[in-house]
This record gives sequence, structure tokens and C-alpha cells, in this order.
Amino acid sequence: MTPEGRNEAYLHKRVEETGGDWRRLKWLGRRGCPDDVIWWPDGKVFFVEVKAPGEKPKKLQLYEHKLMRKTGLTVFVVDGPEAIDAMLEAIRS
Repeated sequence: MTPEGRNEAYLHKRVEETGGDWRRLKWLGRRGCPDDVIWWPDGKVFFVEVKAPGEKPKKLQLYEHKLMRKTGLTVFVVDGPEAIDAMLEAIRS
């Protein structure tokens, strides 16, 4: 498994442990969009771009994230377990 794949698996495990659910997204005809959508029973929904440790989003990904945020959507970029845990703590508090 790749480093990004390990981060993805960790994200999915932690989301489920906190009572949430997730889906891997397939954006037909649209490149640069986030990898996953995550949500909880209380209606909180977020998009997540998962990267390998130390990796940053590409220019096209940053553009897509900006468009999504401009409409009020929340997009997180995470690159490891610490970032995933911090994101989940911020979401759930």
C-alpha cells in the first residue's frame, strides 16, 4: 500500500470510529476534486483531499478546492495520521 493509501485507510477507520461514514468520490469529467466525502448523523458533511506525508495539493486541486469553498463547502487537506486526528477533533468539537 502506498503512503497515501495508508493515510486513506486511517482516515476511513477513524471516521467510522467516531460514528461517521465516508465515500470515495469519482468525479466524472472533473479533475482536481477532493478524494472523499465524510459525514456524521448530525448532518455535518466535509470533503477531504488525502495526500502522502509532506505532499501538497497540485495547482488544479487548489483551484477546485477554492471553487468549492467559495460556495460554502468545507475542504480539508490531510497528509498523515496527526493531520487526520486534528481535523476530526476540529470537526467533532
